[in-house]
Order: sequence, then C-alpha cells, then structure tokens
Amino acid sequence: MCLQALRSRCPLLPWLSRGLLCLALIAMAGCASRAPEQPVAAPVAPGTWQQVDGELLEACRSATAQVEVYARGSMEHWRTRIYEQTDEAFIPWFTGYWTQEWLSLKVGWYSLNSRGDADPSSRRLAAYLQEQYQQRVLAPVALEIDADDITGEAMEFYVQLLRRQVAVITARHQLPAPQLQQHLGRITAIDLGPQAGQRASLQQLIQVQPIARLPAYGPLLQQIHGAPASEGDATSGIAQVALVTSDKLQAQFAGRSVAGAVAAAVGRVAGTLLSVGVAGVRALVHDNDREALQEQTRRDLGKAFDQAWLRQLHDPEHGVMAGVYYLGRQIEGQLQAAQPAVGLDSGTGFSP
Repeated sequence: MCLQALRSRCPLLPWLSRGLLCLALIAMAGCASRAPEQPVAAPVAPGTWQQVDGELLEACRSATAQVEVYARGSMEHWRTRIYEQTDEAFIPWFTGYWTQEWLSLKVGWYSLNSRGDADPSSRRLAAYLQEQYQQRVLAPVALEIDADDITGEAMEFYVQLLRRQVAVITARHQLPAPQLQQHLGRITAIDLGPQAGQRASLQQLIQVQPIARLPAYGPLLQQIHGAPASEGDATSGIAQVALVTSDKLQAQFAGRSVAGAVAAAVGRVAGTLLSVGVAGVRALVHDNDREALQEQTRRDLGKAFDQAWLRQLHDPEHGVMAGVYYLGRQIEGQLQAAQPAVGLDSGTGFSP
C-alpha cells in the first residue's frame, strides 16, 4: 500500500527508477570494456643478456658467411658477362683491320706530339682504349649487373639475415620489446663521425627498411667507393694491352714514313693514305695474324681482370664485401668485448 501511495503521489518515480537502472548498466559496461592494465615487465636477468649477446655474435658471423657466398655468386655472374661482352664486342672491334690502321695513326700522332715525353703513346692509347672498353663492355653489362651495386645488395642481405635472427632470439628468450630495443640501441653499428647522420645503432640498422633510408648508409657507401683509382680497376688490363699494341704499331708505322702519313691524315681521310695494293697486302697479313692477336688480347685482358676481380671480392676496405665486413667488425667487436665482463661481475656491457 505504501508503494502504491508513493507512486500515486510521485508519478515520475517509474521514470527515475528506469534512469538509474540505465546509468548503472552504462557504468558496468564501461568497466567491462576498459582493458586491464598490463603489468610492467620484470628486468631481464644479466645472465639472459649474456646468452642473447652470444647468440647475436653467432648470428653476425653466420650472416657474414652466407653473404660471402651470395657476393661471390653475384661477382661470378658479373665476371662471366664481362668476358662474354669482351669477346662479343671489344676483341672483334680491337683486332679488326681498320681499327688497327686507325690506332696506328693515333699512335703515330701521339709520338709526333710527345714533346719530349718518354712514353706518351702507350699512356694516351690506354686512355683511349679504356674509354672504348667502358662504352663497349662495362656500360652494357652494368645495365644487367653492376659490381658497385653488389656492395649495397650484400649489406641489405646481411641486415635481413640479422633481422630474422633477432626475431628468433627475441621469441626464444621472451624479451620485452622496450628492453630489447634499449639493449640493441647501445650497440653501435655505424660510427663514421660525431654527427647523427654518421652514426647508427644496431636497433636502427634492423628497424629501418630498406637500410638505404638510414642517414648513415650514404656516408658508409661513400667511404667504401671513395678509394683512389688503382690497379684494381676493371679496365686495368687495358694498360698492358695498350703497351704491347703501342710498341707494335709504332714499329709498323715507322716503316710507312710517320711524318708524311700523319701529315696527310690531318688534311684528308685516312683511307687515302694507303694505295689499294699496299692496303690489300697488309689486310691479308692482318687476317693471318688476327687470330693470334685476338688470343693475346684475350689473355692480357683476362689475366689483369682476374686479379682485379679477386681484389674487388676480398678487399675488406673497398671491395664488394667491404660494407658487410665493416658492420661485422663494429657489431661483433662490441659483442665480443661484452662477453668476458659477464662472467666476472654478472653485468653486461649493453644491458639496460
């Protein structure tokens, strides 16, 4: 009776009750939808970091070994294409009759304008032949595969392998992401100077994809490719070919009255220098000697190129593996240095 009397005196009571019930349900729903707070991860034990560093060290060494196989395979392919293009485009052109005639004119002209230089003809002829070799061999092959590009590809492959191993190690030891990032952030992978753009941590190295986007990547490549020109150049064999060719052509050209022939060449087409009969005889002699000339040229180029190829493959400072070797030295050196400290005082050189 009391409830009925209260309802009769307060007709809004049912609406108020329903409103309170809705508010209670909304509050309960909000509590249910609120995610529970994640507990703060306990610090990783120093002994675990020791194991992690040891596994990272082995991962770096394994990655280097795998990339060496990749780089050698790529360089083998590049060398094969260089040999094929040399046989197809350079040697036929170089040993051709009219090319040899033209080269003999150039050698004679170099000799007349030597101005007392002891050996100008072979050096100037080498420069000309190197230009031709670049146009006829190296540039076309570079459209398919370039030795300089292998350096960057090797570094990218190395980092990919490390990235996979870091993921495996993280899962194996159940490492919290923030602690792992801090740990890897203390390992310097690239250290070329004090500026931020010249440095990168191991964490940055495996985080940035592709690594070419890393600010320190460009300076590292510049350091690797910044070697002065040396005998390791792919055209180094041209110098020997030019020396032999220059000596031979100077001897041949001397018998044709060098001064008169070159003077005539300046004023009119080179073909008018030679009578049809003399040109025909020399052409026949050249055809008989051409096979031997091709073999000698192929041998001179091949021997020098093989030496240059080996230097490019194995040079730790400027070869195709130089970037990988640099990263390996940086990372492995720090990981290796941290190992003894763990056994002495239960701490690590990099643990947060």
